[in-house]
Amino acid sequence: MVGNEQLAKKLERWFIRIDRAVIALSGGIDSSLVAYVARKTLGKENVVAVISASASVKTKELNDARNFCDKYDIPLREIDAREIDNVNYRQNPVNRCFFCKSSLYSELANLVADLYKDHTLLNGNNFSDFGDYRPGLKAAEENEVLSPLAMCRFSKEDIRNVAKYYGLPNWNKPASPCLSSRIPYGESITAEKLFKVEQAEDLLNDHGFEDVRVRYFNNTARIEVPFEKIAELRLIFEEIKPKVRSIGFDDCEIDTEGLISGKLNRNLKIS
Repeated sequence: MVGNEQLAKKLERWFIRIDRAVIALSGGIDSSLVAYVARKTLGKENVVAVISASASVKTKELNDARNFCDKYDIPLREIDAREIDNVNYRQNPVNRCFFCKSSLYSELANLVADLYKDHTLLNGNNFSDFGDYRPGLKAAEENEVLSPLAMCRFSKEDIRNVAKYYGLPNWNKPASPCLSSRIPYGESITAEKLFKVEQAEDLLNDHGFEDVRVRYFNNTARIEVPFEKIAELRLIFEEIKPKVRSIGFDDCEIDTEGLISGKLNRNLKIS
């Protein structure tokens, strides 16, 4: 079994192949680890992390990214990928993620072409991502974005272990996909819907549920928490329900199956 130090050294060695990097930062642990190791191996002057402050990115994730970069002295730029302007994204087809990531990577590629011509574009995709339905991977390939974690064959567990080895404070941070993943395919995406989902999840966070999804079903908020937390949620649900409705939802319910990542992908028939 490979130890955490060996995994960390493997990732550091990956960066020998490039001189400078622009990292697509999301605020999550995967891209944060890439940014940290890029800064560690290439030096501050050769690295810039870029995050999109767009409608599909939670304010909490944006602030986490800002705080992380400030803590580790990583240069950070903020852009707006404007994916909400893309009609293909707004229509929310099953390959919505492709259009979202295409908007992001196109903006990053333009940034590299204009300001960082000798930088390599990187993201935080990991090896585990290739086992799920991820249309965004095609967008990364089309825009020549490299994935150090995937190329090192790092699983999600490997990433958390290496981040813990480095002492990164977000090593065990719950995954938080973009807000559009809360809306079932085929139901149109609007900035208003995304904002309501974000407010509802922030409300649940404030009540102690750190790992949570609020799915948007015809203006009903369907709350997912880990199965072992459902009983805890039931105890305060009558208190939560009117608060969620005050955000603008017609109704609120608990998903009794519990939180399952990628749940909306399960019924897809992808050829």
